[in-house]
Amino acid sequence: MSAEPSADLPAAGPAADGGSAGFDLRHHGDAEVRGADAALTDLAVNVRAGTPPDWLKARIAASLDGLAAYPDGRVAREAVAARHGLPVGRVLLTAGAAEAFVLLARAIPARRPVVVHPQFTEPEAALRDAGHPVERVVLDERDGFRLAPAAVPEDADLVVIGNPTNPTSVLHPADAVAGLARPGRTLVVDEAFMDAVPGESESLAARTDVPGLVVLRSLTKTWGLAGLRIGYVLAEPDTITALERVQPLWPVSSPALAAAEACCTPSALAEAARAADRTAADRAHLADRLAELAESTEVRVCGPAAGPFLLIRVEGAAAIRTRLRELGFAVRRGDTFPGLGPEWLRLAVRDRATTDRFVIALTKAIAETAA
Repeated sequence: MSAEPSADLPAAGPAADGGSAGFDLRHHGDAEVRGADAALTDLAVNVRAGTPPDWLKARIAASLDGLAAYPDGRVAREAVAARHGLPVGRVLLTAGAAEAFVLLARAIPARRPVVVHPQFTEPEAALRDAGHPVERVVLDERDGFRLAPAAVPEDADLVVIGNPTNPTSVLHPADAVAGLARPGRTLVVDEAFMDAVPGESESLAARTDVPGLVVLRSLTKTWGLAGLRIGYVLAEPDTITALERVQPLWPVSSPALAAAEACCTPSALAEAARAADRTAADRAHLADRLAELAESTEVRVCGPAAGPFLLIRVEGAAAIRTRLRELGFAVRRGDTFPGLGPEWLRLAVRDRATTDRFVIALTKAIAETAA
């Protein structure tokens, strides 16, 4: 049975094809707010508003005095290792998590890679670009897009899953994700949004007992560093060495290294924890307002959600999205994610005042497009 989206809800299961099967795997939320559209209120990009904070900008600016020297990532690498209680040999710094996907696609000789969808599309795109035939396991909407471990083929030797997952905002239990590990299998867990989860519950970042585990982290979302490009890989030393071999020299700039070191300090981690609590409260407010709207419309919220965004299903989403732009709001289309279709939209969590303004606009857009 094909796992590609259709008029019926898809059951979890593998699907293979030679291309992207009609999905624009390279489309991302930033495309919604480029150029003249930068003036729109941004609910399309999952970067925390009001970032980076002034103290972090000052740390990055101070690093500019050293730009004449080649980057030296040793101190930042040690800071990341200490932050997760890991040996330095289990850490690799990257130019954003996106670079890590490319490195994995080039370094891991996978025969049967599987990507669990709906999720961030760059892992699949990177695997395809490297010549891998990718299979998709598409989780079932009727189960809230929760992980169905039995749907992953036993002989898959590379499995990629997000946690919490973009765009569904589902947080899978750590034990269920770790249970996907097998001898001879590389298990890649994208935890780009885990620091937005209070207490980072269900994280596997500090685990060293899961064979073949690779955890990816990003500093983009919580700290507003998308333009700086900084992330990291946590994995077994042999895997780190293999990734490092295919990585260019000096891949992470000195300002990005300064940011990585700064974001691992106790005060920064405490600030991130407070931000996660605020995001959870703001997400609950957005969910409550959408629930009020659902009483009189066909809006349906995917939940329970754990990330700094919500996934909603509403008929006529494409027209609604266009009308929202006219009303001053950018949201993320969902039809570029395998496993979703044109009736889905992803909404970044913002402060309560912005949410209230958005819900008024959404109510108006739904009414007008339905007329």
